[in-house]
Amino acid sequence: MKDIQDIQTPDNLRYTDAHEWLAADTSPSRMGITDYAQDQLGDVVFVELPEPGSHLEKGAVCATVESVKAVSEVYMPVSGTVSEVNRSLEDTPELVNRSPYGEGWILEITPDDPASLTALMDSPAYREMLKGL
Repeated sequence: MKDIQDIQTPDNLRYTDAHEWLAADTSPSRMGITDYAQDQLGDVVFVELPEPGSHLEKGAVCATVESVKAVSEVYMPVSGTVSEVNRSLEDTPELVNRSPYGEGWILEITPDDPASLTALMDSPAYREMLKGL
């Protein structure tokens, strides 16, 4: 497992306390799990994706990530509609480990209220939260 200072938290993303990230600067907004989350899970072996077009409320389970250690639920960071899912994860779920902020993205959301993205943590706030874990 990585030391907290080695965890990547790109400045252009927003974060939840459940370790999801969201690219707030694009529409639809791409999301996935953080470097910290994938590190804690270990080797990802399966990702269950939602159906595109599904409307989900903030906090609802939107995906499931299964690793050799555990099964973890992924939660919607904001209310919105799933506009696309990363079908590459069906054949290569390990992309979540290799590239959590790149090829390992999970889904894209069209938020109900784009202003809701500002309620998520920025990188410094997320790093501060990680220090308390």
